Amino acid sequence: MDALKKYLGVVWILLGIYVGYDRITDSLTKISSDQLEDRVFGWVVLLVLVPIVVGGLILFGKYALDEEYKSNE
Repeated sequence: MDALKKYLGVVWILLGIYVGYDRITDSLTKISSDQLEDRVFGWVVLLVLVPIVVGGLILFGKYALDEEYKSNE
């Protein structure tokens, strides 16, 4: 089970990197839009949501790799 947790830690880290790249490119597209609603939404996603989501996924993966979730048996 501990090997599975380490494997999933790598998956979480890779997922965090992918989500970060995808959301940053989408936010930059929204920021360059002509509509005010799209620009505001793009800035909110870029400055607020991306760091929270990406940081959480990568931190969760790091903890899984460091065996912080190890069973106490």
